[in-house]
Amino acid sequence: MPLEGTRPADGHRAYSRALVGMTAPRVTVETHLPGGLPGFTLVGLPETAVREARDRVKSAIQNCGLDFPLGRVVVNLAPAELAKEGARFDLAIAVSVLCATGQLPNERVSRHEFLGELGLFGEIRATRGCLCAALSIEQEIALGVEQGAERDKDTADQAPTPLALIVPLANGQECLLDPAARLRPAAHLMDVVRFLRSPEKFPLPAPASTPAATSADLAVKSLADVRGQEAAKRALVIAAAGGHHLLLVGPPGTGKTMLAQRMQSLLPRLDDASALEVAAIYSAATMSPPPPGVAPFREPHHSASAPALVGGGSKALPGEISLAHRGVLFLDELPHFKPSVLNLLREPLESRQIAIARAAYRTSFPAAFQLVAAMNPCPAGRLCEQQSCRCSPDQVRRYQGRISGPLLDRIDLHVSVPPVPEHLVLKNQEADLQASDWVGQITLARAAQRRRQGVLNADISGSETIRLAGLNAPARALLTRAAERYRLSARSTHRVLRTARTAADLDESTCVSTEHVSEALSFRALDWEGGLGMAAF
Repeated sequence: MPLEGTRPADGHRAYSRALVGMTAPRVTVETHLPGGLPGFTLVGLPETAVREARDRVKSAIQNCGLDFPLGRVVVNLAPAELAKEGARFDLAIAVSVLCATGQLPNERVSRHEFLGELGLFGEIRATRGCLCAALSIEQEIALGVEQGAERDKDTADQAPTPLALIVPLANGQECLLDPAARLRPAAHLMDVVRFLRSPEKFPLPAPASTPAATSADLAVKSLADVRGQEAAKRALVIAAAGGHHLLLVGPPGTGKTMLAQRMQSLLPRLDDASALEVAAIYSAATMSPPPPGVAPFREPHHSASAPALVGGGSKALPGEISLAHRGVLFLDELPHFKPSVLNLLREPLESRQIAIARAAYRTSFPAAFQLVAAMNPCPAGRLCEQQSCRCSPDQVRRYQGRISGPLLDRIDLHVSVPPVPEHLVLKNQEADLQASDWVGQITLARAAQRRRQGVLNADISGSETIRLAGLNAPARALLTRAAERYRLSARSTHRVLRTARTAADLDESTCVSTEHVSEALSFRALDWEGGLGMAAF
C-alpha cells in the first residue's frame, strides 16, 4: 500500500482519439488489475463494437505470444460522458493492458497515442479519421493546449513531449499528408511492441510514397467539348472566377449536364492547405480523396436523403456538401429532389459550413462548395417549344414550385440553355481549343479578388458589396431601374452586383460598367416575368 499523501504509479494508461465529425477529442485508456476471478470489464460509455474489443484484444495479445492477465481486468475509457464507437480503441486498450502487466515501458507509451482495430492474430486494420486526429493534435498545440499537462500534472519538472500518433499501415497515405509528420504507421501489434521496447532497434516502417498523379488521374472533362452554348459557357467562366452558384435551365438534350461536368476543369488547382482540408473530410468519411490538387466533384442522385446530402446520421459522417468542399456539388434534375432536402442547403450556401445537432452529438463540417444545378423548364421539358409541350400551366407551376424562392435567391446565376442548332453540333473542335486559356483568366481574376478583399466575390458580405463593387454612375442607375422594375430582393440585388464585379475582374477592369451590370442581369432569368429563362432581359 502506498504511503499516505503519495500517488500510485501512473503506469497503466494509454491514449487514443475519438472522432466526432471532424474533431478528434483525446481519450485516456486506463487499465486496473484488481485481482479476483478472471474477467474483462470495459467501462466509459462504449457502444457494441467497443465492448467487443475485450475478445479482440485478449486473442491478439495471446496469439502474439504475450501474457494476458489471469485475473480480473478493468479498462476505463475517459472521459466517460463522451460516447465511444467503433473499433478504433483496440490498439490503445492492448497497449494499456501490456503496460499494466509490465510488458511495455510506461515512459515510452506516454509519449504516443494509438489508433487502430486489432485482428485476432494481432494485425492492425484501418480506421477512419486518422488525419483528423493528427490535425486535432496540431490545433490543440496551436491553441496553447499543453499535450502532456494532464499526464504530467504531478511531475511539473518533466517537460512535455510532443506526441506521435501510431496508426494502421493501411492508413499510410494519410501519414504522407500529415504536415507535422505525427502519424506513424504500424501493420501489427508486435511491430508496436518492439518499437516501444526499443525504438532505435525496431523503428516503425515509413509509409509508401504516393505515386505521382498520372495524366489520366488529373484528366477532367474540357469545356472545349461543348458545341455552341456560348452564353452558358460564359456563365460557367464567371461562376468559376467568382465562386458563384449556378443554375442551368433548358429542355432535355441541350447539354446542361455536359456543361456542369466541365465546371471542374475551370477551377484552379487546390493549394496545399485546401487539399489537406479535403483529405481530412474524406478521411472522416473513410473514402479515397481526389487526386492531389484536383477540386472535388460530387454528383448525388435526386433520391439522396437529408443525412446523405448534408451529413449527420448515427456516426456523424460528412455529407455530399462537405465531400464537395473546395469543389463542385452538381444537382441534376433539381426539382426531383425532395423540397425538404433542398431547403437544407440554404444555410450552408451562405455560411460555407453545416452545423449538425443530434441527441448524441453536436458537430459541424466545412461546406465551401460551389453549387451547380440543372433542371427542365417543365415536367415534359419542352416549355420553350409550345407546339410540342403538353404541360398545363398548373403542372408547370407545381413543378417550378418545388424549388423555393429563398433557395433560388441564393443562386447567383440563372442561365437559359436553349437547343443547339444542328450546324453547331458538327462544328470543328479546333475552333474551341482556346478553352484552356479560360483557366488562366480565372486564376488571375481570383488573385485580384483576394488582393482586394481577401475572399472571392461570392463571399463578400452584404455591407461590403456596394463599397467594393466600384459602380460608375450609369451602372448604378441601370441596376436601380432593374431592381425596381423586376422587384429584386436585397439579396438578389447584391448577387447581381457581385456577379457584375466578377465580370469586371475577368475584363481586368477596376470599375463595374453598364456592360457588366447588363450581363449580370441577363443571368438572373428566373427573376423575370415568364420565368425559367424563357424571357430575355
